[in-house]
Amino acid sequence: MGQAPAVEAALGRLAAALETLEASVERRFELDRSAVELEAEISRIGDDRSRLAETLDQEKARATRLEDTNREVSRRLVAAMESIRSVLDVHGG
Repeated sequence: MGQAPAVEAALGRLAAALETLEASVERRFELDRSAVELEAEISRIGDDRSRLAETLDQEKARATRLEDTNREVSRRLVAAMESIRSVLDVHGG
């Protein structure tokens, strides 16, 4: 009977160790899940970045075309105004 308290103490330590192990395993699973979720989020962010970069490139090209068109319209307006001035000057306007 002298060993019964020692066995019970050992069983108590074993139970505590198992609880600690289970808690550690659960934390590890949570960390693994978090890592998988983070990897998925990083992938989504990368996809979003690619789409945004493509959209930005398209908008830059559009802005360049608009600037070119604006310059051409300005050039034509100046030419038209000069033509009108010439006609007015010739006809005493």
